[in-house]
Amino acid sequence: MKTQRHAAILRLVRARTVQSQEQLRTLLKADGIDVTQATLSRDLHELRLLKVTAADGTVRYAPPHEGEVLHPSLEQLLPALLVSVDGVGNQLVLRTPAGSANALGSAIDAQEWKEVVGTLAGDDTILVIARSEKARRTVAARLEELAQAGP
Repeated sequence: MKTQRHAAILRLVRARTVQSQEQLRTLLKADGIDVTQATLSRDLHELRLLKVTAADGTVRYAPPHEGEVLHPSLEQLLPALLVSVDGVGNQLVLRTPAGSANALGSAIDAQEWKEVVGTLAGDDTILVIARSEKARRTVAARLEELAQAGP
């Protein structure tokens, strides 16, 4: 039954714009599959379905490889996660609370700043490689400014 339910969920989210669990429950019921909210929640987790933004701006469920995953913006993350900024040469070292470096590193990468060659994130540290020392100073100033401004 679970395998059939999972297949039906995937078929529905691929064929339609499904924006909520309640809408998905209704669609499943129309297909003869009655499921509780708790079970559906577990199914969504097991299938790794994510909320994504479609090209038209609507938010919907989709398998993880489809669409763009919604992530918090750099402006949202920096005030909460940036602990310190230090650098030398073209290398910038950012400190975050434990377990937060990857999220912040991904948000920096998403900016596609021309000054940044790339980032490398550990558990609580991000190494930002800039194109030059001047570029490193520019990026550091931008990050500190965004962290102070908040969302």
